[in-house]
Amino acid sequence: MKYKKPILIVLGEPNSVFIEILIKVLNKIVKKKLNYPIIIIGSKDLVNSQIKFLKIKPLFKILNLDDFKFKELKNKIYLKDIYYSFRRSFEKISFKSKNYISNSFKMSFSYLRNNLSDIIINGPVSKKHFLKNKYPGVTEYVYNESGRKISKKPVMLIFNKNLSVSPITTHVPLKNVSKNINKNIIQENIIKINKFYKTKLKINPKIAVLGLNPHCETGLKSNEETLIIEPAIRKLKKLKIKVSGPFSADTFFLKENIKRYNCIVGMYHDQTLTPFKTLFGFDASNITLGLPFLRISVDHGPNEKMMGKNLSSTKSLENIFNFINSIP
Repeated sequence: MKYKKPILIVLGEPNSVFIEILIKVLNKIVKKKLNYPIIIIGSKDLVNSQIKFLKIKPLFKILNLDDFKFKELKNKIYLKDIYYSFRRSFEKISFKSKNYISNSFKMSFSYLRNNLSDIIINGPVSKKHFLKNKYPGVTEYVYNESGRKISKKPVMLIFNKNLSVSPITTHVPLKNVSKNINKNIIQENIIKINKFYKTKLKINPKIAVLGLNPHCETGLKSNEETLIIEPAIRKLKKLKIKVSGPFSADTFFLKENIKRYNCIVGMYHDQTLTPFKTLFGFDASNITLGLPFLRISVDHGPNEKMMGKNLSSTKSLENIFNFINSIP
């Protein structure tokens, strides 16, 4: 692992299981070896409150970032305190946290713009309360608000070392999916995925593409498969990208099929994420491609009902750190 710049962690929604999960995972990492500085961006009071509530004894000390300059940072854990007022340890998710989350992200974006870091991990947020329909998801929020685009649109990659999936359309109503796919979008997304595997993982990936319609047909002479998906695949093959399809989605996720590929590209969100989560649960990370930095998120929501129970799975966040540690 050669990565040495600080990794930023935005805590996200304060009423979430993420702080509990983060403390557990950082304990595991520190017990082995911490190879880079980590900067937590969020409320110090919330972190301390949840540690106390859960009776967790961290193996590390969280240092105040304001006491250090970036060039002085050691391989330790720091915190940039973002004020958030709360009455008790855990509250219900509401619009009250919107400014706190926004300020946390803004602080991380300032560090990224100044090239002080190039990896950001964010905890989950409530799209209903934080995004308020301005953006369909955090993928689009980070892409637009960070101010550092290098492509026309972001690509969502749900990553697992054994298999990843990527939907061409993300948080789009099903009735609008066919209106939001075209040859250029499919080509651009797959080119970015191919580049990610080659540059970050040193793998020349095999990519499968799913059709949109059941069995890749509609009974009509022309459909999305013949008009859009197949021509896009032909163009990508000319670029020497190892891409195949379109495949019928209803049978493609059988074991003998998925073992042949590194990544499966589908046309809409649930076409890829539903079978993927059935196979891997939350052992995955949500990576945004198309940015000059690496944005990664846990592949689950705030799950406020599990707060204080000390039972939430750490797999998604562990997957993130395993991926970062695997970067050559």
